[in-house]
Amino acid sequence: MDGELLPWTEKYRPKRLKDVAGQENNIDTLGAFARKKDMPNLLFAGPPGVGKTTATLALAHEMYGNELDGKILELNASDERGIDIVRGKIKDFARSVSLRDIPFKIVFLDEADALTPEAQHALRRTMEVYSGQTRFILSCNYSSKIIEPIQSRCAIFRFVPLKEADVRRMLDKISGSEGLEVGKDAYDAIFYVSDGDMRKAVNTLQGASIHSKKITAETVYKISSRARPKEIREMAEHALKGEFMRAREKLNVLMMEYGLSGEDVILQLYREVANLDIPEKRKVHLVDRIGEYNFRLVEGANERIQVEALLAQLGIAGKE
Repeated sequence: MDGELLPWTEKYRPKRLKDVAGQENNIDTLGAFARKKDMPNLLFAGPPGVGKTTATLALAHEMYGNELDGKILELNASDERGIDIVRGKIKDFARSVSLRDIPFKIVFLDEADALTPEAQHALRRTMEVYSGQTRFILSCNYSSKIIEPIQSRCAIFRFVPLKEADVRRMLDKISGSEGLEVGKDAYDAIFYVSDGDMRKAVNTLQGASIHSKKITAETVYKISSRARPKEIREMAEHALKGEFMRAREKLNVLMMEYGLSGEDVILQLYREVANLDIPEKRKVHLVDRIGEYNFRLVEGANERIQVEALLAQLGIAGKE
């Protein structure tokens, strides 16, 4: 496929470990594995979009060069999460012998925490039997969902949300290559909506570029269906002052004009609690209330009623 037609997350995905954004300690260790042409089984744990897949593919490129066919099997466990995927595709690939100077191949299993417990136990056995000719790299959001026998067979790497400077560096590279003009406010907005997720940041930049080569904060918030932090904060401040109807009007704008869901509003409100000019004890109380109402939404309650009820709770808290 022509590089021009690729999503920017793929078009600008780093091919070398030294180009991977952030995660310096992890990248240094993976670089040492690449230089020695040897590695243990690996478990990458961390939130989405922080470089787990990119680090895996960059490591494979440095191990095998650009010819990866037959050297790495890439699977997503959320697509096929049962025991058949382990007994079928993974086992068939793992048992074949590498014909290169590096005596092992790599199985990369993304979202491994989606595997059923039965499939994980079968995978543990496969990792044990074919340890001579195959190395496994498992990627997950929550390492606690990976069974202990697998964890004990892997070197565990923790990936953390990316720092603003790391995201900015990549966005600068992309905007320069694509001829975009991105102001500081727009960069701040992209980092706010991405929250350390490089994939989301790059996708937001690409989405905003459809409208104009000049990227503004307003375009970023519009394309990502997010409100400006100021608007969320104003809604909360009205509620805390007991101005429920004015807070409700702000909520109408957020949900009707911006298209935010109830959960979007609650999550952004949670992020703004720290910036509210209220005593810390009251902030603790608000976080507790926000957690309760978020749980209600997850359980299927009516989002509009729950968000308005949360605003009412803010009004009560403001009078205490």
